[in-house]
Amino acid sequence: MITPTTLRSAATADLPALSLRPWREDDVPALVEAYADPVLRRWTAESPDDAAGGLRWVAQQRRGWEAGLRFAFAVLEAGPGDGPGRLVGGAVLKRAVPDGPSAEVGYWTAAAARGRGVAPRALEALTAWAFEVFAGSGLERLDLLHQEDNGASCRVAEKSGYVFSATLPAAPPEFPLSGHLHVRPAGV
Repeated sequence: MITPTTLRSAATADLPALSLRPWREDDVPALVEAYADPVLRRWTAESPDDAAGGLRWVAQQRRGWEAGLRFAFAVLEAGPGDGPGRLVGGAVLKRAVPDGPSAEVGYWTAAAARGRGVAPRALEALTAWAFEVFAGSGLERLDLLHQEDNGASCRVAEKSGYVFSATLPAAPPEFPLSGHLHVRPAGV
C-alpha cells in the first residue's frame, strides 16, 4: 500500500507555495463550494452538491488510496506563516492496472485561483511524485486526457511537458465529445 503523503510545490517570487495532500473530511465545505462553479462542473464527472455528497466523495478518495488505484490530492495554497492554507484545486493519479506501464493524471482549479499557475504547479508535483513512487513498478508514462474543446487543459498539459499524442473519439456517456491525449514519458 502506498502511504498517503503531502507533496509540495515551491513558492516563486509572485506565487505562493502549494501543498498537495490526501483529502480529509474537513475539506468538505471548501470542496462543495468549489464544485458550485458551473465551469468546474462542466469538466468533471462527479460533483458533490452538499455536505453529505462531499463526505461520500472524500470516502471514495480514501478507498482509492487503500486499493492502490486512485491517489487523489487536495491542492492547498500556503497561508500566512504556517497557516493551513486554502483549497485551490485537486489533482489525481489513476492506475487502472497497478503494475502497468501507464497511469492517468487529472486536475482541477477552483474558480478564484484560475490563471495563477495552480494547475501546472500541482501537476508537476504530482508527476514527479508518481515517477518517483512507482519507478520500480513498471510505470513508463503518464497520460493526460481532456475534452477537445477544453483549451485551458490543453495549455496546462503543454506547460507541464505533456506532449499531444492523439485525438480520441467520443465515448458516450462518460466522454460525450472527442478528446486529446497528452503523454509524458518517465525521465522527461
